[in-house]
Amino acid sequence: MFNVLYVDDESGLLEIAQAFLEMSGDLLVDTAISAQEAEGRMEEKQYDAIISDYQMPDIDGLDFLKIVRLKHRDMPFILFSGKSR
Repeated sequence: MFNVLYVDDESGLLEIAQAFLEMSGDLLVDTAISAQEAEGRMEEKQYDAIISDYQMPDIDGLDFLKIVRLKHRDMPFILFSGKSR
């Protein structure tokens, strides 16, 4: 079982993606609505990978990746965007 943290500022997407990713039975997915919330979750629990939206208010996905790399150099990190640009 792999522990994954999924970060997105759209709560509806968090719920749908969590259910979809957990369907295989191989992933246990925790969610966070912001990079700040995700940082707090990472202090409480160890994750095998992070999935993050790119476009978020305050701290975007790329800046969040930079923060993660400071403490978790080899953490797999998937950055995506729902926007076409």
